Amino acid sequence: MKKRDVVILGGTMGISAGMSCRNHYPDKTIAMIRKEVNVQVPCGIPYLFGTVATPEKNIIPDRILESNRIELIKGDAVDVDRSKKIVSLAGGETIGYEKLVLATGSLPLVPPIPGVDKKGVFPVKKDLSYLWHLLYQMEKIKNVVIIGGGFIGMEFADECRKNRDINITVVEMLPRCLQMAMDEEFCEEAESALTETDVKIMTNERVVSILGDENVTGVELASGEKINADMVILGLGAVPNTSLAEKAGLELGFRNTIKVDRHMRTVTDMDIFACGDCAEKFSFFDGRPSGVMLASVGGSEARIVGANLFSPTCYNIGTVGVFSTLINERAFAAAGITERYAKETGCEIVIGTETSTDTHPAGMPGSNIVKLKLIFAKDTGVLLGGGLSGGKSIGEMINVVSACIQHRMTANDILMFQMGTHPALTPSPIMYPLVNAACKSVGGIKSLS
Repeated sequence: MKKRDVVILGGTMGISAGMSCRNHYPDKTIAMIRKEVNVQVPCGIPYLFGTVATPEKNIIPDRILESNRIELIKGDAVDVDRSKKIVSLAGGETIGYEKLVLATGSLPLVPPIPGVDKKGVFPVKKDLSYLWHLLYQMEKIKNVVIIGGGFIGMEFADECRKNRDINITVVEMLPRCLQMAMDEEFCEEAESALTETDVKIMTNERVVSILGDENVTGVELASGEKINADMVILGLGAVPNTSLAEKAGLELGFRNTIKVDRHMRTVTDMDIFACGDCAEKFSFFDGRPSGVMLASVGGSEARIVGANLFSPTCYNIGTVGVFSTLINERAFAAAGITERYAKETGCEIVIGTETSTDTHPAGMPGSNIVKLKLIFAKDTGVLLGGGLSGGKSIGEMINVVSACIQHRMTANDILMFQMGTHPALTPSPIMYPLVNAACKSVGGIKSLS
């Protein structure tokens, strides 16, 4: 039997946890166990069907493990004996551990819709051969229905229409696509950007049946309407992959995630940690359980795990929720709470907005209009959330917004922000969206009035 100081079960977030462990504990032996031949970049999967074009270009290389002296053991972990601190593989091999990390991720959500098991219905799996098969099948069809108008569904719709003459319909049961992450004005703009590419969006609709005999031929909606489909893509999100944790007797929490403390240790076993989609989440704002599954959140948890394995000092602040996407070359992003959520929970807020260009002057080549919305607590002026649309630069601007949220900065703090600007790279220093939106908010904040 092999024995290692740290054994990690999982893929993407397991890599991050291993790297963090190596940085904090350079002398420890680390092994990662995974059954997949390679690891796909989860967020990059929709782009295999357009921009990237092939699954091989979306692989995290194993040399990252090698350079961090992390041993890769390829096999399927089927059992964890916590009393003996042993992981058993399907082939009979056993590996002992001092500390165990569960980074087993998630599986695609497959709803109990009649006909969901027909040929031509595809959940979004993180498997190389499966994705090659899906890519091959897409070249032979004419009509695609995508169930779900969240990030996965919208990105698949945008990418699948590139270089293909096919009909694409997105079916979303909520009033707006992307509604779980963004406010109304950004959802509306994102939908408009996608429909400009001839993708059809149907909101306030629900698929009740997938039609056909052995192969899918269409879908039926709750309204009674039927839509032709040679392929159905399930873009409905994911569920935590925690069957091994449950078998090992670890306590599960919200939505069957592994219950962990603020140090990312499982509450059942102090020598077992969990991170990523399989681990329990809680809100940065109110401590309530959170169902957010994001690589950014998982990455933060993984770094905390690696740091805490032998000296638990790093602390999980909770899920802020930072999102970004690109639809028809227009970027959309959000961080923290939305105006909709604030109103639903009775939170009194002040909103500041700003519209500018991301270059100065506006006539610079490649200039884009940036729209920013900041949400502050009315009593204290603390930043609670923000939304953006614009060019690709907003992918980093929303990270600045998130940093401000995490450090509980106020409108006053932000309006004194000193930014580096350049005509070809940023908005003008006198029209910088983050600062100007904060300036417009101060008059409505009680603590500043």
